[in-house]
Amino acid sequence: MAVPVRNIFRHRGTLFQCISALSIAPRIVMTLQHCTGLSNEAGNSEVNKAKFAAETRKKYGVEPTLFSKILDKEIPADIIFEDDQCIAFRDVNPMGPTHFLVIPRKPIPTLSESGDDDEPLLGHLMTIVRKVASQEKLDTDGYRVVINNGKNAAQSVYHLHIHVIGGRQLGWPPG
Repeated sequence: MAVPVRNIFRHRGTLFQCISALSIAPRIVMTLQHCTGLSNEAGNSEVNKAKFAAETRKKYGVEPTLFSKILDKEIPADIIFEDDQCIAFRDVNPMGPTHFLVIPRKPIPTLSESGDDDEPLLGHLMTIVRKVASQEKLDTDGYRVVINNGKNAAQSVYHLHIHVIGGRQLGWPPG
């Protein structure tokens, strides 16, 4: 049985509000399920979440991610495509009028951790990006495809995912 636990803590000058689930089994296990930076600095929240996620991953190893819970239907998502290798769903914090993610069912934490044997899957993900972008009417005016890889790229969920953002003119450079 999981008991929700809320707490607020400071990590490197940023306040975080966390909702954790406390499981009581043969051992007590605390799993971070959702963490939101409460920083006032523009753009800093995602960077801080990414740094926190990287430090947590390094300290505790790979745990079920938000995306694995979406794949297992434990957490609802607005799924717009699904097949035996991947799913695509709308981002809950969109950076444009259209913003969706494509994720593999195979749990690959980062692009750097994919192997040569993942080449067919990675190609399939890009094909799905193209097909869903067309389905979402983004192919006429264009869209941006982004893969954040690791802490310095602000990857905050360690399950490979491809962002597809469109529906407006995007600025350059992106970072």
